[in-house]
Amino acid sequence: MSVTLHTTHGDLKIEVFCEAVPKAAENFLALCASNYYDGCIFHRNIKAFMVQTGDPSGSGKGGQSIWGGTFSDEIRSTLKFNARGIVAMANSGPDSNKSQFFITYSKQPHLDGKYTIFGKVIDGVDSTLDAMERVPCQQQEPATQRNQADKYHHSCKPHR
Repeated sequence: MSVTLHTTHGDLKIEVFCEAVPKAAENFLALCASNYYDGCIFHRNIKAFMVQTGDPSGSGKGGQSIWGGTFSDEIRSTLKFNARGIVAMANSGPDSNKSQFFITYSKQPHLDGKYTIFGKVIDGVDSTLDAMERVPCQQQEPATQRNQADKYHHSCKPHR
């Protein structure tokens, strides 16, 4: 199963790992199908690290799973942050997944075993993801580059 994430910087086609992580896949696909993500901003963008979205409030503190609360991690030893374009659930600690997710800009092995990886970008890595990473950043925290929050929006549509 795949999903196309339509952003103001272009499209990202994401392969969803339905068999490996069924809960995360079900949640993500159902939220996409219900237009939950339409208009969400990418509220966190850290050059050479990742870009994060999935919070309708845009604050980075909101979001809901399809079950209303949080759901458990589905950490798989076979799924690693070993490439650009890995898609994973954002969380605030173990078993705290809701609707937020992030896409890596590069390998991030220090994240292995901490976040549920549920997909990978299969189209748009060298165009759209590059454009997203180039969004002008401002210094907000020591040694951390973040985007200016509301620069781009997205929607997503599942494909079978």
